[in-house]
Amino acid sequence: MSTENLTTYDVNKPMRYVGRRETFAYILNDIGASLNINDFKERFIYDVVKIDFGYLAIQNIIATVWDSINDTFIGVTVDRTRTRFGKFKPYVLFGEIPLTLIGLCMWLIPFIFPNTAATHLPKWLFYFAMSIVTETAETFTSIAKTGFLATITPEPLERSRLIALANVTSHLVEDLPKQIFGILFDLIANKKINLPLQNLFSSFGIACAVLSASFTLFFATTSRERVSQSIKQPSVKHCLKAVVTNKPMLIYVLSDFLSGFSIGLSRTNFYIDVIGSITWKTIVGIPAFPIKFISYSFVEPLRRRFATKTLWILEDAWTDMLWLTVFGIGSINKNFKKKAIILPLMAIEEIFEMCVYGLRRVIPAEIQNEALDYCEWKNGYRSEAMIGVSKSLITKLQRAVMGSVNNLVMNKIGYIQGQEIGTQTDKTKWWIFALGTGIPIISSCLGIVPKLFYTLSGEKRERMYTDLQIQRAELAEFMKTATPEEIEEMAERQLNGGFSH
Repeated sequence: MSTENLTTYDVNKPMRYVGRRETFAYILNDIGASLNINDFKERFIYDVVKIDFGYLAIQNIIATVWDSINDTFIGVTVDRTRTRFGKFKPYVLFGEIPLTLIGLCMWLIPFIFPNTAATHLPKWLFYFAMSIVTETAETFTSIAKTGFLATITPEPLERSRLIALANVTSHLVEDLPKQIFGILFDLIANKKINLPLQNLFSSFGIACAVLSASFTLFFATTSRERVSQSIKQPSVKHCLKAVVTNKPMLIYVLSDFLSGFSIGLSRTNFYIDVIGSITWKTIVGIPAFPIKFISYSFVEPLRRRFATKTLWILEDAWTDMLWLTVFGIGSINKNFKKKAIILPLMAIEEIFEMCVYGLRRVIPAEIQNEALDYCEWKNGYRSEAMIGVSKSLITKLQRAVMGSVNNLVMNKIGYIQGQEIGTQTDKTKWWIFALGTGIPIISSCLGIVPKLFYTLSGEKRERMYTDLQIQRAELAEFMKTATPEEIEEMAERQLNGGFSH
C-alpha cells in the first residue's frame, strides 16, 4: 500500500473493511448484549431470592476491595496478550461459555435454597461467591469485547456506521424478552396464572443467557481484528502511562464518575409498586417507539454541524430536564399515584427523550473509541484493556458503594421484601417514584461538567486520523522488508512515542 496520497483524512470517503457476514455478526452480538431481563434483577434478588439489604450492603463493600485488586492485573494481562488469533479474540472465544454456565447458577438459587429467610447465611454466601466469580470472569470478557469492537476496523466512520446500524436493528427485538416477561409477571402477581415467580425468572434468565452467548460466539468466530497492535508487548509502566496521558478518556471517566453518585432505583419498581402493573411500562413506551428509530437519522447531520462535545452535553441536559419535569409535576397533589395524569406525562417524556436516543447510543460509544485511538496517536501503541480497566474499575468501585447506599435507602424508606405488588405504604410509594425520576438526576448532575472540557473534535480529530492512517500504512510497508534487527528497533520506537512523531 502506497502512502504517497495519504495526506488528509477524508471524512466523506471512508474505506470499507467489514463485509456483510461480519456486519451481520456484529449486529447479532449487539442484539445478544441486550437480550436479558436485567431490568427485573433487583426484584429477583429482593423478592424471589430474598437477600437481606444489610447483607447486600456488606457484599458490595467486599466486592469493591476485590475489584480493586484484580482489575489492574486483568488489564495488564490482556494488553500484553499476543496470539495468532489476535489480542482480544481468545478471551471472547474461550471465556463466554464458562461465564454463561456460572451465570446460569444465579437464576437457580431459589431452587437450591427453597423457602429460606432473607438472612439465611448459606444462601447469601453462595450468591456472594457466584457474584465474585462471575464479576471476575466478566471483567476479562467485557474488556476483550470492548477492545475487539474497537479494532475490527481502522476507519472511524465505518465504526460509527456499524454502531448505528447495530443499535437500530437490535431495537426491533431487544425489548421483546422484557415485554413478554413483564406481561407474565403481571399475570402471575395478580394470580391470573398459577406459576411460581422463581420459575418465570429462571426460565427467562437461562434462555436469554444461552441465546446471548451463542450470538457472541458467532461474532467472535466470524470477525477479526484489523487495527494492528504494537510489535512489542507494552510493559506495566507503558500500560499505566496510556491511562494517565489520555485526556479524552480521563474526561470521559470523570464524567461517568461524577454521574455515578446517582441515588435511585429502576423505574420498573415504580410501575410494579405504585402503578401495580409492569405492563404499563410497555404501553407508555409505545408512542415513543418509532421516534427511537427516527432519532438515528438525526445523528449524521447533527455531527456535521455540531462538535462532539456539544452533542454529548445536549443529550445529557435534554434528558435530565425532561425527568425533572416529570418529578416536579408528579410530586404535586400526589399526581404520581393518579394514572390519568402520571402515565400520559411519562409517555410524553419518553417521546421527547427518544428524540436524542440515537445521540445517546452513538456519541458516547464513539468518544470511547476515539479515546482508544488517541492513545495510539499520542504514545505510539494501543492499550485498550488497561484504559478500559481504568474506566470500569472506577465505575465498579463507585457502583458498589452506591449499590450499598441504595440498598440501605430501600430499607430506610420502609420497603418490605416479598410483599404483594401495590401494597407498600404511600410514603414508600412516593420515595419509589422520587428515586426513579428526580433524585437520580439531582444527585448525578455534576457529571455534565467534565463534558465542557472535551476537545477531541473538528480539526484536531481530523488531524489525528490523518496521522494514524499514514502511520499504519507506513508500518505495513515497513514490515514487508524489515530485518529482525530493524523490527526490534521499530518495536522500541513504538513504545517510546511512535515513529511518525
